[in-house]
Amino acid sequence: MEFRALGLTGLQIAPIVFGGNVFGWTVDEKTSFDLLDQFVDLGFNAIDTADVYSIWAEGNKGGESETIIGRWLNANPGKREKVLIFTKVGGDMKKEGHKGLSCRWITEAVEDSLRRLQVDYIDLYQSHWPDPETPHEETLGAYQRLLEAGKIRAIGASNYDAGLLTAAFEASRTHGLPAYQTLQPEYNLYDREGYESGPRELAIRENLGVIPYYSLASGFLTGKYRAEGDLTGRKRGTAVGKYLNDHGFRIIDALDKVALEHDAKPAEVALAWLMAQDGVTAPIASATSREQLASFAKAVELKLSVADTDLLTGVA
Repeated sequence: MEFRALGLTGLQIAPIVFGGNVFGWTVDEKTSFDLLDQFVDLGFNAIDTADVYSIWAEGNKGGESETIIGRWLNANPGKREKVLIFTKVGGDMKKEGHKGLSCRWITEAVEDSLRRLQVDYIDLYQSHWPDPETPHEETLGAYQRLLEAGKIRAIGASNYDAGLLTAAFEASRTHGLPAYQTLQPEYNLYDREGYESGPRELAIRENLGVIPYYSLASGFLTGKYRAEGDLTGRKRGTAVGKYLNDHGFRIIDALDKVALEHDAKPAEVALAWLMAQDGVTAPIASATSREQLASFAKAVELKLSVADTDLLTGVA
């Protein structure tokens, strides 16, 4: 399997990152362990999570995903050296002052994440959401101290538009602070404008590693949601419903056509398209079964033709 450099971080990652938002939400701990084992066995090596995962699920308080990953690492000596752990700070932990990108909160939150993950350092620590109340130099200064202390190895930004990224780079240069080395945008065959309209050009110019989330549009691009009735009983039903429109169905039709030609699944084609895009290092994708993980491996090997790519990209 070909590994890719994650921007200027020096980290080498396989072309798909496991999305850990499912741990403690749509999959329990036992299943999470099994999926993580297979993920590594297939040759993949990067796991993305966040301190707030999965606070939205009933009975959760945040930190569930990190905790499960930490228990898996503890139960599997030697796996830490085989995987890269990405996590994020800044989301709302539903406690007073426990959100945002202030130095005080970052300094506290990183210790919580390290404890839950049961690791000495985090490979990639990311600003989860922009914080308009905190200057970039304060946030980057906090990261600088964590980098110097060896608690994190690289920093990235998630959900930053081109303007915010530019301002962050200017703050870095002006104050002699570390710069973001990665970007985590929402990007897939359906949701394209947000990334393609500005951040992509900047990411390529600055040599950022780009790890898009919602690579399969909350599961819509798997092709299993084709009518309102398909959402019944699904935990992601609300998120998927917005894709059930003429544009979404045209994309599914194109995926079906390409998938048939390659004896592949729509999800595999959607991931292959994303991996082939300029500026994309490795998309984040979640899995709740071994079958879905096996599909990741097939997506990596799938080679789309120029005609395939043009068909998918050209869906209006």
